[in-house]
Amino acid sequence: MTNDSILKKEIVSVIAGSCYDITLLANACAVLYQHLKQVNWVGFYLNKNGKLLLGPFQGKVACTEIAFSKGVCGTCAEKKETIVVDNVHDFPTHIACDSASNSEICIPILLNGQLYGLLDIDSPIVCRFTKEDQRILEEIVREITEELNKIVDVSKMNMI
Repeated sequence: MTNDSILKKEIVSVIAGSCYDITLLANACAVLYQHLKQVNWVGFYLNKNGKLLLGPFQGKVACTEIAFSKGVCGTCAEKKETIVVDNVHDFPTHIACDSASNSEICIPILLNGQLYGLLDIDSPIVCRFTKEDQRILEEIVREITEELNKIVDVSKMNMI
């Protein structure tokens, strides 16, 4: 990973004061894609009516809709916990949007305990994501969550 303090400061800087959730996510995604090494996709999936819909992302064309419990993202959404997969080809329900992807990390975004969406990052490198990467990315998701809590009305979200 890159220098985590610089990455975190840049994320906080670009998302602070956002008044629209998609803008916030788009800028966070761009910063992550720019700074993370050996990744080929960074993006967000959003919980809409009990399924994950593609949100802001950087990388190749992606799956537009993912059912809960399908693939790494669906499993992350269903369990509401971070999932790190060293080799996606060994993951039973893996969905191959990009055949170059070999490892993946998904981190849920919870607003008031409800699944808003998730951060998904893919890499062409097997075993790309370390415990340290997970820690740093979970900290970044906490920062994103804090900002989303200021602008998203949870009562109007289509969540399960």
